[in-house]
Amino acid sequence: MANRHLSRSIVLQTLFEWDFLPTGPLDRDRAQAEDRSGWTDEEIKKVVTRNLAEFAPGLEDDVFVFSLLGEILKKQKVIDEIIEKAAPDWPIDKISVVDRNILRIGLTELLFGDRTQVPPKVAINEAIELAKTFGGENSGKFVNGVLGAVYKEIGEPGKEETSKKKKEQEPVDITKLPRESLGGALVYARRDGVLYFALVHDVFGYWTLSKGHVEDAANLEEGTLREIKEEIGLDIKIITKLGENEYVATHPEKGKTLKHVSYFLAESEYQELMLESSGGLDGAKWFQLSEIPELRIYNDIIPLIAKAVEILNKESK
Repeated sequence: MANRHLSRSIVLQTLFEWDFLPTGPLDRDRAQAEDRSGWTDEEIKKVVTRNLAEFAPGLEDDVFVFSLLGEILKKQKVIDEIIEKAAPDWPIDKISVVDRNILRIGLTELLFGDRTQVPPKVAINEAIELAKTFGGENSGKFVNGVLGAVYKEIGEPGKEETSKKKKEQEPVDITKLPRESLGGALVYARRDGVLYFALVHDVFGYWTLSKGHVEDAANLEEGTLREIKEEIGLDIKIITKLGENEYVATHPEKGKTLKHVSYFLAESEYQELMLESSGGLDGAKWFQLSEIPELRIYNDIIPLIAKAVEILNKESK
């Protein structure tokens, strides 16, 4: 895999030039080149070819270089949005040129790459090595933190993957995985006679229920009260249990974990939601019931919302 590591270095060098020189290698009016798309395919190819000749003579895997670079440039806007969500204290233009392009490489391979060729841990470790080699003193920790924040949330979107590749993977024996207990809640409030539900938005574009790790599984309700307070700033009163679900999540250092979530219906005063600074979430909002069908919500959360509505409707009669 030494060739792949060298290939990523070439991609990084090319991205550095692309990012540092927004006008592109050819002489053109800078005002017309604020958009990095001002670099033509021909220019990109010339820069890559030069970098290959200078830094990696004889490299056989140039297809990987062009493929990875092309994917990054194609998805740059989406990737940059994810970076800003995963590192909310670091606007994209405040991150060093080297670090932000290493993150672009890592996230492209992590989220859009072929996992049979580049497993998630490899994508993260390769990005960290690039950061240690080409970045500053703290670049490795920073890159690891951002990619880790994204990676630890991948378990949820993975619940809905039904691709052939996923089906062909060896099944995970969940009985052998470490288990983590979480408590979550669908919080509702009434304002001026209108029913509202509090939902949180994750970096993958889904609205879901607020939840958090509960240390003592025997005291789920107490732990859930604390987690909801910490995550969205609400003091809640638990009404009843809505249900449970499980999913396998993967952490870059801890590996796979079976997460068991117990969800409750809970009531709160209608007040501003104060989202905890978290790499996995980027928003929190109250929604009226009529707005919820238009939202992008995980399939296993929808029945919980339906059950909550049924309970509340019965109580109002």
